[in-house]
Amino acid sequence: MTQTAQGGRRRLDASVPPEYDVPTRQPRIESARTVRLIMVGVFGLWVVGVAGALTSVVAVGAPSWLQRPSAALLMVVFAVGLTHRGGGHMRIWLPITAALGVAAVVVETNVLLASAAALTAILSAVWAVLVTRPADSLVAVLREFGLTIVVALSGTVAVAAWNAPVNYQRFNLMVIAIALGLAITLVWNLGAGLHGLGKQNLAILAGAAVLLLLLLAYSSFVRSHGSDILVDTFSDLVGWMRRTFEGVPRPVEVFIGFPALIVGVSLRSKRRDGWWVLVFAVIGTAVLSTSLVTPGAFPTYIALSTLYSAVLGLGVGLLARHYAMRQGSARAARAIEEVVRVEPPRFAPLK
Repeated sequence: MTQTAQGGRRRLDASVPPEYDVPTRQPRIESARTVRLIMVGVFGLWVVGVAGALTSVVAVGAPSWLQRPSAALLMVVFAVGLTHRGGGHMRIWLPITAALGVAAVVVETNVLLASAAALTAILSAVWAVLVTRPADSLVAVLREFGLTIVVALSGTVAVAAWNAPVNYQRFNLMVIAIALGLAITLVWNLGAGLHGLGKQNLAILAGAAVLLLLLLAYSSFVRSHGSDILVDTFSDLVGWMRRTFEGVPRPVEVFIGFPALIVGVSLRSKRRDGWWVLVFAVIGTAVLSTSLVTPGAFPTYIALSTLYSAVLGLGVGLLARHYAMRQGSARAARAIEEVVRVEPPRFAPLK
């Protein structure tokens, strides 16, 4: 007597654990103990660098000569972290970064200081995004969001410690442009090409790009061609918020950078093309890393503005995540088992 197959809807076979979908090179250091010691050492250097750079923002009576060496140390740590995470060649990028840091500390010319500050902001902004892990739950999303903010803030104090004589608007735009280009290059190198984008994710990317262009174009138009009434209204609103809340949220972080971070790490838990959404998160971390580049910036105002931006951006991001992560239909949700995409550990190379 033959047995007929059980009826019902076929489901994806989840008995085989998923594997990382990007080929990675063999580890250069085989000893796990040595790897742990190196990681602890790099983390210790990061803590020392942050503590030294903070003296440029918080008055603790530390000598002023401590600030720029601490910024140089943080710049090297950012270079090590980003190069290692992106699968780059440490023997090439580490000496170049270290040479720039030493030259800026010793020579102290305006060009070297501005270059070191820009490189510090770029490296910290991109590394803050690349160090994240896929997040398939709300707790994981909050963890990755907090980690990104902490790493980007360490870049903020490092940029402040350089005390470079720069024009804020030009410096900010340059850092955003280069950081965005570097992030696109790294994401493309990870194999997340445009060919893998679905219609939904392509729509998300297009919407984020259009929103960014509209924000930049509108802000530029208001500054240059806006009517006196409109400009005065915005100025009065910003002034009222500064007097009332002692800080003003930054729209680029609230509506683009931080929501892209939340949606991106969530999509990465399902599909590799979540990396493309995270490209826009670099805009938010870049704006954050350059917020204290001007010596006249008030740390309290910047801190409160960052707090308000983070809270509002988190709310917008969670709302966007709700719509981005929902299934296309209940039938599709029943037909396929949920598969959580895997990636290498946080401090392992992605490629």
